[in-house]
Amino acid sequence: MAIGRVAIVGLGLIGSSVARAVKARLPGVAVAGYDASDAVRDEARALGFCDAVADGAAAAVADADLVVLAVPVGRMADAAAAIAPGLKADAIISDVGSSKAGVAAALAKALPDHAVIPAHPVAGTENSGPAAGFATLFDGRWCIVTPPAGAPQDAVTAVTSFWQALGARVETMDAAHHDMVLAVTSHLPHLIAYTIVGTASELEEVTESEVIKYSAGGFRDFTRIAASDPVMWRDVFLANKDAVLATLQRFNEDLTVLQQAIRRGDGARLEEWFTRTRAIRRSIIEQGQDDAAPDFGRKH
Repeated sequence: MAIGRVAIVGLGLIGSSVARAVKARLPGVAVAGYDASDAVRDEARALGFCDAVADGAAAAVADADLVVLAVPVGRMADAAAAIAPGLKADAIISDVGSSKAGVAAALAKALPDHAVIPAHPVAGTENSGPAAGFATLFDGRWCIVTPPAGAPQDAVTAVTSFWQALGARVETMDAAHHDMVLAVTSHLPHLIAYTIVGTASELEEVTESEVIKYSAGGFRDFTRIAASDPVMWRDVFLANKDAVLATLQRFNEDLTVLQQAIRRGDGARLEEWFTRTRAIRRSIIEQGQDDAAPDFGRKH
């Protein structure tokens, strides 16, 4: 299935990056955009990463072969309802949400007559807004496609090929399994980061100046994660609550084990745990999912 026109609904970091990547890598494909915010639409027009930015969702998707919903997962159903009147019969609907089972159900309910092929590009930064996007965001990153049972194979192939063209590596996965995997690799780490940064801010013994002054270590890296879009992450935790809560329970159990080891002075247990987790970090670098440069590649 050839894709000649892509419509992107939601022009923040991910949506604007998709638009930029399409313009850079698929020069024959037209890109239309829409965002519910007047200010974001104006900024997107000024930045020029779309061929056209419409003032209505239905107008943006008119004649689109592929529609990518890049809105917070809690707004997917509303976005689907807004685009429904403008969709052509054979349009493929996809998304970029980081939780999939609930999104897939909401989109299927809102758009029962269309091919819905959910996807999740596992890429991003702590920044948000249309100016934060860049064309190479997806280079070498994974995009997980979660087609529902019975999805048209040509539509699945089209979405897979689209993300590969944008530089991503594509994996196909069941939506529920995706949600459990991402609860471990993304959602729980964000929850921990938000928690530790919030805890530090509330400790009366540590002044704000001291927190900032001595944040050259682990706390600094937590703050990068905790700077992510709060609306997006609010919706992610609510949408994927079952997998997050199951993973959080396991984390709490493991944390109790380490707490006991510290209390008992069990250095061997601590060293064994840290050695095993250090190997995981090395595996991530070997697979090209992070930078092995000193200080995580930061420029000073």
